Amino acid sequence: MTPAGQHSPELRAAARHLGRRRFLTGTGAAAALAFATNLPTAGVAGAAEMDAARVSTDPFTLGVASGDPQSNSVLLWTRLAPKPFEEGGGLPAERVTVRWELARDPRFKRLVRRGTVTAHPEFNHSVHVQADHLDADRTYYFRFRTGTWISETGRTRTAPPASSRAALTLAAVSCQAYHDGYFTAYKHLADDDVDVVFHLGDYLYEYAVNSVGGARKYTDRVLPDIFNRETQTLDDYRRRYALYKSDPDLRAAHAAHPFVVTWDDHEVENNYADDVDENGNPPEEFLLRRASAYRAYWENLPLRRPQRPTGSDMQLYRRLHWGRTAQFDILDTRQYRSDQAYGDGAHVPGPESQDPRRSITGASQERWLIDGWRRSRALWNVVPQQVIFSERKLDLNAVAKVSMDAWDGYSASRDRVLAGARSAGVDNLMVLTGDVHVGYAFDIKADFGVPSSKVVGTEIVATSIASGKDGAERPANWETYMKANPHLKFYNGRRGYVTVALGRDLARADFKTVSAVTTPGAPITTAASFVTEAGDPGLRPV
Repeated sequence: MTPAGQHSPELRAAARHLGRRRFLTGTGAAAALAFATNLPTAGVAGAAEMDAARVSTDPFTLGVASGDPQSNSVLLWTRLAPKPFEEGGGLPAERVTVRWELARDPRFKRLVRRGTVTAHPEFNHSVHVQADHLDADRTYYFRFRTGTWISETGRTRTAPPASSRAALTLAAVSCQAYHDGYFTAYKHLADDDVDVVFHLGDYLYEYAVNSVGGARKYTDRVLPDIFNRETQTLDDYRRRYALYKSDPDLRAAHAAHPFVVTWDDHEVENNYADDVDENGNPPEEFLLRRASAYRAYWENLPLRRPQRPTGSDMQLYRRLHWGRTAQFDILDTRQYRSDQAYGDGAHVPGPESQDPRRSITGASQERWLIDGWRRSRALWNVVPQQVIFSERKLDLNAVAKVSMDAWDGYSASRDRVLAGARSAGVDNLMVLTGDVHVGYAFDIKADFGVPSSKVVGTEIVATSIASGKDGAERPANWETYMKANPHLKFYNGRRGYVTVALGRDLARADFKTVSAVTTPGAPITTAASFVTEAGDPGLRPV
């Protein structure tokens, strides 16, 4: 008998037989994944149709969401799951017809678009609707129906037209380990006045969640044993998303604002790099796990069709615009990176980490980013991505250790990207980052080895929603980090999120934190605020 949460010996043998080369073609991975989950290789046409009237309990338990707003369209999402913790979400392996509605008012008196879409069992009855032909720069309300059931109402919006110089306010969030605490920050974000939310990675964690929800210490429920193991299979990842989306504060934030998402490592496994996992398994076996994780990621988040994975590959990097105010180049620093230098972790820079052949983005994505800057007409060029971009020395030694998992471990990549920004004439570069469970504000230097070198941009690091538990306003290494990194202007270890208002003259970042996540209901406060002026990069406290 195969242990729960592990691929069968037959499947692992099949993956080894395919080998890495055939797996990476996508065809081999897709075939192996279909075998792993008993999905028909013919695609979505293989399932019978279910009469929606047979859905006897509320199928919209995981809420609604929207994402990737453009000036004339937005992506709408839901997933049918009347029993979300059961295999298949409590529905048979049959397709279900879902109706959707988009209106200008929350009572749906002024409908502007409606239609039907099929929820296929092959995609775990998830629904991705691209609502097109919409007015630019407008708020809309949306909902779904199937049988006699109606979903909650979501609110979304479109981006302004290409010529617009309208300001915007974004929120950046990251790292929401369910077992480390409540998603209280999302409750506050749902009520905040923002135009769009950028999720910078670690939407879920692969680690086991015990019956009391870890640090949540439930006394009113008992979580099933299916969560008390590390995610490995497609079914594991699907149910883990169901667990996370059972949180009402997360659902509220999704219903309130459009999200733009990118992943980091824990959506698959801690600190993986391309086809290399942290346990030394054969690449073809890890790629099977990665394929499962990528498929579940797409199924459960508001992503457009170009992001739908093929086997173990998924192009998540993409570009969005907010008129002429901002261009957003969303990166993927996991799928294409070279393996971490020096065995990962903290290490002094050396020939291995500084090897110019190493890349954190891969060559194609790096060219795409720099070419996009050359064509940009935006005032602010914003790069939402995963791991610390700026140099971050971890001690006060003459040659300090740095993180091999961040851009410090790929210094040649960072140098090429900064050179590309300089050659493209990017004046107002802003990097948005997650990963480290703290809030940081960095001045990006032209040469981090020369403290007096020019400031060429700003990096805003969003703290975690829950990961790391309650945290502290000043972590134990606060003084060391502030002394070792003079370009570090702010460091706070509480949970929360950051908002960034982008205008014609300046950008303002407000770091918002909660006092605790191991108990629910903590209030939100603004820990610090900074501005950077257009054409004059460098952070100033407000």
